[in-house]
Amino acid sequence: MSTASKNLQRFFSQYKILTLLFAIIVIWAFFNHLTNGAFLSARNISNLFRQMAITGMLASGMVFIIIAGEIDLSVGSLLGLLGGLAAILDYTYHLPLPMIFAIVVAAGLFVGGWTGFWVSYFRVPSFIVSLSGFLAFRGILLGITKGVTVPIESPGLVAFGQGYLPEIFGNIIAVAVVLFLVVQTFRNRSSRAHYGLLVAPLWQDVGKLVVTALVVAGFMYTLNSYEGVPVPVLVTLVILAIFTFMANSTVFGRRIYSIGSNLEATRLSGVNVRLIKVAVFVLMGLMCALAGLTTTARLAAGGPSAGTLGELDAIASCYIGGTSSRGGVGTVYGALIGALIMASLDNGMSMLGLDSFWQMIVKGSILLLAVWVDVMSGAGSDR
Repeated sequence: MSTASKNLQRFFSQYKILTLLFAIIVIWAFFNHLTNGAFLSARNISNLFRQMAITGMLASGMVFIIIAGEIDLSVGSLLGLLGGLAAILDYTYHLPLPMIFAIVVAAGLFVGGWTGFWVSYFRVPSFIVSLSGFLAFRGILLGITKGVTVPIESPGLVAFGQGYLPEIFGNIIAVAVVLFLVVQTFRNRSSRAHYGLLVAPLWQDVGKLVVTALVVAGFMYTLNSYEGVPVPVLVTLVILAIFTFMANSTVFGRRIYSIGSNLEATRLSGVNVRLIKVAVFVLMGLMCALAGLTTTARLAAGGPSAGTLGELDAIASCYIGGTSSRGGVGTVYGALIGALIMASLDNGMSMLGLDSFWQMIVKGSILLLAVWVDVMSGAGSDR
């Protein structure tokens, strides 16, 4: 390997997230210039993050699927099915909102567990199991909705997809996020020092925290300039916090990474690999339920085409965000950054009035580039 290739590999490996953030800046500046400032207006930024939230929910579950060395092609269809179920329960059966949430979430958990059971215990490849779900769930959705859009009437359900937090609550959340990151950073430094591991210079961690605090403050100021933090964005941030903690600080999270890195060694060490994989698919089912509820609430209706190609956006978001195509490597925050890039491209090209086929070509090209970067960084190399 040439010196230039090694330097490029080292750069992508060490600064992958910074590279993605720089890409977002470039994309936003490009679209803002072409739309004469409309792209970075507070209203459009609020709409952009609301768009990102649905893909972000799916990507948050998908990242663990891919880390574990599996794939799920059914999430878009399952999102549509569960969203359609929520609309029918509201419009046709007039069930109270808590019951609608409970039924839809339970259905998502069950379907996720069913998929994971086929993959883990019947040893059917996840590609085939999820592909069958891709077809079957869409067929069930067409059947229960009879191919027509089903409106919703519950103000509470609509607020779940269209509501905003009051400004004071948004500010409290922003402060809480920054404080959490400060505590987590110094806790990690203390832990690494305790075990004799290499600890980054203090100024480096402090610098990262200062930049993060400025970004959070700018993010909150922009959203509050319109109507506040959209409820779906809040839900996505909560998912980010919980899943990041689970990935970094729990035995369950470490076992997911271990399975993707070396399945046989993990199994021989006594880990119940089958059960872990089922649990990962159950998490994916939960994310489909939340995304389905959010989609139906945002559109104020459940339709037979809801969630179409949602699985591709989720998978692309994970790969763009640094999740390895070979398993064992990935982060939830990286997947959400990838989801933001995907949403920014969709939003910007829609504002420019580009035909949908151009949007598909651009996103497909970026996905290919993201996997190439994964290979160049060494994340996808043999372990």
